[in-house]
Amino acid sequence: MEEDIHAAAFARLPDSPGSPDPADPAAIVDIATGYMAAKQLFAASEAGIFAALSRGPATAAELARRAGLPERTARILADTLSGLGLLTRADGAYANAPAAARYLAGDGDLDLRPFLTFLDRISYGHWLGFAETTRTAGPAPLDLADGRMDTFLTGVMTYNALHARMLATHFDFSPYARILDFGGLSGAFLSEALRAAPSARGTFLSGGDLAGHARKTLSDAGVGDRADVVEADPLTGDVPEPHDLVLLEHVVHRFGVDVNREIVRRARRAAEPGATLLLLDFFLDDAPEQRVIDALHAGEYLVIDGTVVYPEAEVRAWLREAGWEPVETRALPGSPRVIVAEAR
Repeated sequence: MEEDIHAAAFARLPDSPGSPDPADPAAIVDIATGYMAAKQLFAASEAGIFAALSRGPATAAELARRAGLPERTARILADTLSGLGLLTRADGAYANAPAAARYLAGDGDLDLRPFLTFLDRISYGHWLGFAETTRTAGPAPLDLADGRMDTFLTGVMTYNALHARMLATHFDFSPYARILDFGGLSGAFLSEALRAAPSARGTFLSGGDLAGHARKTLSDAGVGDRADVVEADPLTGDVPEPHDLVLLEHVVHRFGVDVNREIVRRARRAAEPGATLLLLDFFLDDAPEQRVIDALHAGEYLVIDGTVVYPEAEVRAWLREAGWEPVETRALPGSPRVIVAEAR
């Protein structure tokens, strides 16, 4: 009888270990436990795991000494991060993988650790109440007291710096001479554009604090002498002289439909015929498989402050209405997408 039970059980298994199972539960488990990976990444960053490994490979015991952690903790973090591809593990020694070495060890050209701090200390707490947000479509209360505003702004601007770097890596700015960042959040985009186009001049036009932050960013990047910073409301301020490239970066998700339609119309008035527009943001799409990072940020923006990730088709319709012809959409690694359009 027992043998019959065992035989029946094994008969229900796939024909061979290599045969695919369309109902494989791995994706469900991976998604459901994703917060465990995120919290271990945040903890490793805060503890200095990546910085410790910038001094060279280390065993769990050596890593524990370098980071000031219990050996058990160091091994758990290192094993998880090696499984996730941020560390390598060979002969019992751990080392930073290329992405971790560049962005998390503190000695690369762009340090993403402030972004991880923002996610851990600001964003994560909001997501704990996401079930309520799904019922109400309302953001969680945003508490920015006691230094949290600095954590918020530093994290957001750090992530914007990554977006700007990825855009400059995947778009050729060199043919352009007059570049306008219209209503943007961060001077990093214009900074990267001007570094990639040494003969170009740029203008950053946005409101109050954003203009001040952009001025410092441009100066720190060594391109401040080729950039004008205009403190003005993109909806009511004077439209600058015609440019051959206009950037609308992280503008769309911050405003409602009518405001966005007016902004893209005013951006068109700031462009000469044949000019290029780069509209960078997260978008929902109509492909069979939605790009995950965009959909995740739709939830992030909703729960943090109620702002909106729009369908790409709707944004393209605004552009055509305003005199822009969308040419293509490019997905940037770990970052939003950019719609490339041409002024008719």
